[in-house]
Parts: sequence; structure tokens; C-alpha cells
Amino acid sequence: MGVLLLLPLLLLSGCGAEFRLFHPVGPVASAEFHYTLLNTGVMLLIILPTTVATLVFALRYRKSRNAAYDPSFSHSYSLELAMWGVPLLITVALAFCTYQSVFAVNPAGPSVLDNGAFSFICPPAKGDLEVDVITTDWQWIFVYPQYKIATVDDLVVPAGRTVRFQLTSATVVNDFYIPQVAPMIDVMPGMRTLDAFRVNKPGSYEGFSADFSGAGFAWMEFSTRILAQDDFAAWVAKTQSAPEHLDFARFQKLAQPTINEGAKPAYFSNADPNLFREVVLAVQNGAVFPVPMDTEMKTPGPAPMTNSVKTAP
Repeated sequence: MGVLLLLPLLLLSGCGAEFRLFHPVGPVASAEFHYTLLNTGVMLLIILPTTVATLVFALRYRKSRNAAYDPSFSHSYSLELAMWGVPLLITVALAFCTYQSVFAVNPAGPSVLDNGAFSFICPPAKGDLEVDVITTDWQWIFVYPQYKIATVDDLVVPAGRTVRFQLTSATVVNDFYIPQVAPMIDVMPGMRTLDAFRVNKPGSYEGFSADFSGAGFAWMEFSTRILAQDDFAAWVAKTQSAPEHLDFARFQKLAQPTINEGAKPAYFSNADPNLFREVVLAVQNGAVFPVPMDTEMKTPGPAPMTNSVKTAP
């Protein structure tokens, strides 16, 4: 019997040895995990007693038992109180938890980042790092307008500093997701989405798209590196000397459908700080980024593949 109870765990075998969602990092991911456990616990207060009651009633009032029948029974105040009072209390508890969680992890201004519990949109505070995120088929482009640098498939941020994102897509809807750091959020073409997080200690995490977007979806990953403040400053200085620059003309070539196996990073100096706005306006005006007719397509596997992006030295 004990072995049978463990069988449902086999359904989790595809999740890998490390359950990343159970190891949140930073205030936003930790708050989301906290409220997930809280809501799950409250729901179990309904599911478990209901399951037990179903089994008890099925056994007690089964036909072979010849349970007593009282034709004069009309109602019971205790049953009425249990049937209406308990669900009401649970609903109130869930509503309170939901109300708190909406403000705690609100992407536009999470209150867990000390920006005020009742602020729906919190402007970036002094010292916050701003990062513009642009998705293509099938890469992630990160622009740092404060430093005029950009990267491909490599998100690098300093530890202990709040990071503010504005996100958009040059093609189709994608989901920005770093399981241990940032909750999943839609990134939509021609639109601007806000997000934020902070991680207080250095570390490396995996981010990816969680919304199917075509042939290269399976390779649409990016590294998330949290560096110490001094290391981040050194990385910025090194990236600012990268030989390639990034303006809208260069972006148009970069945005052509490309499968970047292994998420090989690329780095750009002198990145246009207004690139995000230009991409949003271009997509709103109907711009698309197809594969040019003279581009050689390679098919080493089940999906077509263009040449990998160049990596800065």
C-alpha cells in the first residue's frame, strides 16, 4: 500500500533532479513561493476533509450496512453552520491572501522590494538598474540604456540592486521566466510590459521562454548572472569596449530568425538607449523580421537553424 502512495511521485520525474521552484532566490520569487504554499494549504483544508467525508459517508451509508433512516429529519443547525460557515471563512482567507499577493509581487512595482504596499506602478528609484528586454525569433536581447551596452542571451545584473525591466517582442508573444528569480510574465509584440526583481547574493540561474514560439523555441534560453557590485562594474567596463555596436539597423539583422544553440552570448557597446522605443514603434507599424531569401538554412536536427550569433571576445 505504501508503494502505491508513492506512485504519483513518478509524474514529477520529468522535472529533473533539482526542483528550481522550491528554491526561490530574492524577495519576489520568495514571496510568490510563500503565497503559493499558503494558497495550497488553504485549498487542502477543503480537499482533505471533503475526501475523508466522502469515504466515511460511502462506508457508513452503503446499502449492505442498512444504516438507520429517520424520515422526520428536516435540518440541522450544526450542519448548516459547517456547510456555509466554513466555505465562507475559507473564501475570506483566500481573498485576503490574494489581495496581499497582488501587491507583493505586482510586476510593475512589487511591494516586497520596499516600494510601498499600495503602489500599482512604482517609478524606478535612484540606484535601480534599468534593463530593456527585446525578444526575437529566437533570442533574447538585453539593452542597458544607463550604460549604453547590450547583450544577447546573457542577462548580467548586480547583487543587492533592484532591476527594473521593460519588455517587448519583435515577433510573437513570449514568456519571460527565470524560475528561481522572477515569475513568468508575457512579453507581447508592439506592447510594453514591466517587471522587477532583486537578488541579494551572487549566483547563476537559467532563464527561458515559456511560450511556444516556433521552430527555435526549445533553444530560446538565456543565462542570468548575479555579480558582486565590483564585478558588475568591471563587466560593464569590459562590455563598453566590445567592437560591435547596436543600433536599429544592426538590430534588424540580429532580429532575423536565428536558433542560437547553447545560448552563445554576444556583446555590444554604444547601444542605442532608445532602441526599445524604436522596436515598439516599428512593430506597431507592421514591421516583421523574416529570414532573407539569400540566407543559407541548415537543418542539423528537427528544426531549421541559421548561423549562430557572433560572440564578442
